Amino acid sequence: MQQAPFDNKIRTGSTASTDSKTASGAIGAVEKTTEAILNRGLNVRHIRFMALGSAIGTGLFYGSASAIQKAGPAVLLAYIIGGAAVFMVMRALGEMAVRHPVSGSFGQYASRYLGPRAGFVTGWTYVFEMAIVAIADVTAFSIYMGFWFPNVERWIWILAIIFFLAALNLLSVKVFGELEFWFSLIKVAAIIAMIAGGAALIVFGFQSGGSAAAPGLGNLVEHGGFFPNGFEGLLASFAVVMFAFGGIETIGITAGEAADPKKVLPKAVNTVPVRVLLFYVLTLGVLMSLFPWNEIGSNGSPFVQIFSGLGIPAAPHILNAVVITAALSAINSDIFGAGRILFGLARQGHAPQSFGKVSRHGVPWMTVVMMAGILLAGVVLNALIPKGVFVLIASIATFATVWVWVMILASHVAMKREIARTGLPASEFPSPWWPAASILTIAFMALVIAVLGVFEETRVALYVGAAWLAVLLLAYQFKVGGAGRVRAELVDETASLPVVKTAPADLHNHRLQER
Repeated sequence: MQQAPFDNKIRTGSTASTDSKTASGAIGAVEKTTEAILNRGLNVRHIRFMALGSAIGTGLFYGSASAIQKAGPAVLLAYIIGGAAVFMVMRALGEMAVRHPVSGSFGQYASRYLGPRAGFVTGWTYVFEMAIVAIADVTAFSIYMGFWFPNVERWIWILAIIFFLAALNLLSVKVFGELEFWFSLIKVAAIIAMIAGGAALIVFGFQSGGSAAAPGLGNLVEHGGFFPNGFEGLLASFAVVMFAFGGIETIGITAGEAADPKKVLPKAVNTVPVRVLLFYVLTLGVLMSLFPWNEIGSNGSPFVQIFSGLGIPAAPHILNAVVITAALSAINSDIFGAGRILFGLARQGHAPQSFGKVSRHGVPWMTVVMMAGILLAGVVLNALIPKGVFVLIASIATFATVWVWVMILASHVAMKREIARTGLPASEFPSPWWPAASILTIAFMALVIAVLGVFEETRVALYVGAAWLAVLLLAYQFKVGGAGRVRAELVDETASLPVVKTAPADLHNHRLQER
């Protein structure tokens, strides 16, 4: 398999002085190539709202009810623990993205610091994750549209949205950024309205949505306690909780097309704790204060019940518009993220070279076409997938997501060791509490994967995941050769610390003082 020229190259570590001019010339040539390949059209506003919107999707509007049924009010603790782990993953990814703002993101980082086999497995596992989630999202979209148009077949909506979003993604990355901005703005506004409305119901004591229990914080402990299903229920909820955070790593993929990655990526990454607390912990805390946890999801959407309790007659229609927006945003991000990883894989020789081709708008068009083709499977599967399959899809996606996160953390550990070993400049956006936090986060991710195997309804995800990894290892062994077996070479854009030159007179005075 022949490899196209890398879009970003640099020699890292110590290099001989005779190579410095060659390296400088290569960097200059590569920078010109990069500009001709991918347009840096994502600004601060785009990436900031992508960061906000990535936390709101099917995992919140649909998956949260399943997580609540497993853990009860203790699910709040699960979201806090999971959110803390995800924050450490994002800080590790952010540190690498600021140092190496490349289009292939964590797939190329794994190839650079863990070896080409790891890069191959990481990149294709992320594509696998996005494909599964995207099929679930297009199916959810068709169900939402059926609320307004019950007589229209679902596959028609799936087909329409696939072609619509694929066409938009083919225009330019700026169009994608604008679309995500408005989608995210609607979702964020809706969540804030839900929290404010729910808080009003709690404070003023209105009876909400026909529930027999009065709203109040007491609902968090009065129906079987805070841990109604024990510690086992808390563990079981992680399969769905971590699914809800899946896709947040897409922020790292934007580095290759961000106008100023060193400025916008740290700001986006540092909003993760706020997003977790606001969108999940606070939102679900309000929900479980309004309704006993065992009623949530059993009598329609609790979000509809909030609006109904406020006396808004169009509550179902308002929520339906919001969840449709969330589904569109999720599908849009899935196409973008998987496409850019495929682009990076092609540049490394880990995917067909056709995925490395770009349009005149600087968009890797073949990757968009491939994702659209994968999503067409949703047209067929839509008629076959029952509602109960959500936990299965979520658990398979959770395995793929957590595996990618583990590879991000492992790549980060390898990078930090190389920085210390070779004396490279310190990172401009270092991950905090190194190395203890990274070790604990890796251990937690291993626990989540183990949890999938403990419970019967999610155990199949472990089998599917293991089979997928085995297929990838065989594919690498027998299908990848040549440049595909070479570590990725990435530009190190870390600014060196300025060298302070001491004047001769000052140096003489300093030596006298030492005597």
